[in-house]
Amino acid sequence: MKTVTGLFDNYDDASDAVGKLEASGIPHSDISIVASNSTDWYGDRSNASEDAAEGAGLGAVIGGAGGLLAGLGIMAIPGVGPVVAAGWLAATAVGALGGAVVGGAAGGIVGALTDSGVSEKDAHVVAEGLRRGGTLVTAKVDDELAGDAERILGQTNSVNLEDRRSTYEAGGWTGFDAGAGNYTTSEIDRDRARNANRDRARNANRA
Repeated sequence: MKTVTGLFDNYDDASDAVGKLEASGIPHSDISIVASNSTDWYGDRSNASEDAAEGAGLGAVIGGAGGLLAGLGIMAIPGVGPVVAAGWLAATAVGALGGAVVGGAAGGIVGALTDSGVSEKDAHVVAEGLRRGGTLVTAKVDDELAGDAERILGQTNSVNLEDRRSTYEAGGWTGFDAGAGNYTTSEIDRDRARNANRDRARNANRA
């Protein structure tokens, strides 16, 4: 088994990646999604979808009719803040048996990632990306499916971890700090705008 990860700046791109992973044959029990909820986007979508739900349940409205995204729940991760999560990584982070868990996380996101096989260097960048409003998709895959999973999670709308690490370090960042304060909505919006501009510039230079 191999663990592959993808960091996304917004939930919709991550949700699309989850759907593609499931369509490629990876069971949703082997996929996890953790999305920052510091801007309360999940609550906003839930409230706006109440009439449309007609008893289908929030998971069906927010994430689709079935699969992993039907199991989304709210939890908290030290240093990241409130998140919307489902799957095995969310369970690992809180020391639970499975599924999305409501409550405070007893464990840390960096430890959960490194224990699953993600390098510590990448785990710190991913955790910081979550803290700054991002969404993480992680999959445990058999070796024969690893290539497809890496391709899906390495699509152009996912974050290049090396580039993002350089961006963070240019601002004085040295590593994820679980004791750091949560990002505010205005800080997340500012960070996303800056990252989008930097990513566009990098892509233009590489073209």
